[in-house]
Amino acid sequence: MAKETHEFQAETKQLLDLMVHSIYTNHEIFLRELISNASDAIDKLHFEGLTNRAILEGEEDYEIFLVPDAKSHTLTISDNGIGMTKAEVIENIGTIAKSGTRAFLEKLKEAKESEASVSDKDMIGQFGVGFYSAFMVAEKVVMVTRRAGEKEAVRWESDGSGTFSIESTKKDKRGTTITLYLSKAFYGNKAEEDFTDPYRLERLVKKYSDYVRYPIRMNVEREEWPKDKDGKILENAKPEKKVELKTLNSMKPLWVRDKKDITPEEYNEFYKTQFREWDDPMDVFHTKAEGTVEYTALLYIPGTAPFNLYHADYEPGLQLYSRHVFIMDKCKDLLPDYLRFVKGLVDSPDLSLNISRELLQQSRELKLIGRNLEKNILKTLAKALKDDRAHYEKFWETFGKSLKIGIYGTVYSGGDAKDKLKDLILFTTSKEKKLASLKEYVARMPESQKKIYYATGKDQGIIDALPQMELLREKGLEVLYLTDPVDEFTIEALHEYEGKSFQSISRGDLDLEDAESQEEKKETEKVAKESSDLLKDIKEVLGDKVAEVKVSSRLKSSAVCLVADEQGPSLSMEQTFADMDNPMFKAKRILEINPHHPLFQRLTKLHEGGKDGQEFKDYCDLLYTQALLIEGILPENPVEFADKIAKLMAR
Repeated sequence: MAKETHEFQAETKQLLDLMVHSIYTNHEIFLRELISNASDAIDKLHFEGLTNRAILEGEEDYEIFLVPDAKSHTLTISDNGIGMTKAEVIENIGTIAKSGTRAFLEKLKEAKESEASVSDKDMIGQFGVGFYSAFMVAEKVVMVTRRAGEKEAVRWESDGSGTFSIESTKKDKRGTTITLYLSKAFYGNKAEEDFTDPYRLERLVKKYSDYVRYPIRMNVEREEWPKDKDGKILENAKPEKKVELKTLNSMKPLWVRDKKDITPEEYNEFYKTQFREWDDPMDVFHTKAEGTVEYTALLYIPGTAPFNLYHADYEPGLQLYSRHVFIMDKCKDLLPDYLRFVKGLVDSPDLSLNISRELLQQSRELKLIGRNLEKNILKTLAKALKDDRAHYEKFWETFGKSLKIGIYGTVYSGGDAKDKLKDLILFTTSKEKKLASLKEYVARMPESQKKIYYATGKDQGIIDALPQMELLREKGLEVLYLTDPVDEFTIEALHEYEGKSFQSISRGDLDLEDAESQEEKKETEKVAKESSDLLKDIKEVLGDKVAEVKVSSRLKSSAVCLVADEQGPSLSMEQTFADMDNPMFKAKRILEINPHHPLFQRLTKLHEGGKDGQEFKDYCDLLYTQALLIEGILPENPVEFADKIAKLMAR
């Protein structure tokens, strides 16, 4: 293959420009990223080798090797992992930086716009763009790689200016070798950060990659003094320089150590290195179990949610080990999907090293481990909700949506997640505008209240402004604020809590049973009977826009509101489906008019003049459009609505 020159993708060019100009203060993390990539490559080879021994090419001693060269101002990182083909190099290194690049650049832009310190936002590891961190310290990068099982190797080279070259070459052993031609600021005695200094590299490996499960080796030069046969240093002797091969990392898995001997800093650093994170985790779960099945689990709740947590391309799952030997990177069968945000690993001697994915899904031991992990996590979250409310609310703001989706998911998948999670969900309520659990809400309900009331809207302000809120506010009844599109689906899936059904303030009858409410209801029924012809003719004017027109017992000062029938989707559900380009779900709209409002009297007088009068028809349409706007729904014909308002104002 002759040498080919390619241009980087536009987004990749942007990213490389950032790296080349070294906007980050923490340059040293490039080594962590490249070592982690090498470790991943060995993981992939090991996994494929479980079922295809030939791919190992007779070599099963894995290692990552560092070669600093002060004379040539280079640093080389090599591994004997899976390696890459030409197509894989172009896909993974050359022209595509995956979805992480766009998210990375957007995050960086946000930081600049908010005038935050970009230097303090070392976000490389968060977005899977670690390879490009090499250009923070290198003016040129050369990579030679050969995929295990292939004969041809590939040489890739770039100076980060916008293009890269690729050509065929020879490589005796499988794996990848990356050579960084360091920029002037990063080599030599006068450099602030000399990455050709073996001792500095040794410290960085210990700091960032000590728990990498494969040996990270480097030839280290040391001085040795000549000695006599008795072991005494010879007089006037000069030290001799000798080179020894040194393993820089301990490789002792953190999770096998006793919890009491592990510091929070060690847990945090392991998390960042193992899972390519930058922020400290929110919580750590380190458990060891013996009995029916033996296992050790080290799980983390991240400090921040991954940018694509709820996207189709997000891959949940825990790392799986057997006797400290890696088996699988993303085992999805250990935790339910509503705990998809949990990162971590499980190590069990009861699992076979050569177990296939198909058998793994049916593994009784795996299912038992998964049930125990789920139980422990939920128990810990429940304890935090009870004993450390501030910490739990922080967790809820970050990952609460996952639990809500878990409840809604039971509608289709069945299972008992609904019962497990119902006491962990929180909603902001009209009482002090604070988060509350359903248990807390029910405990505060007056004896006369039979239902749990909720309202939907884009934010609390919009909900507070709803006409339907007036009556509940006047009677001092607490209302759940549902501001996330998934909230109402979660409530629908729960159906009830401790025998109390959920009631939207914008659907059906509110069923207020106090004496005042019953009196108001009777008065409304009387007005409805007297105004039956008026209501019928308003419905006739509006046609299919509404299913029914009725006088309202829920409105106080407002003229009109739009509610949905008890059966079928609500208005907010209709809007959610419409936003997802799925307009097939339509709410059964009911227009409610306040019989005590001056507009109702005006409508009555206009109706007496004849139902075919244009002014009567205009008033009917304006009332309906007003009700739409209150619900946050745009009018079907904004220009026509504006014209009618203008005509009304001109009278």
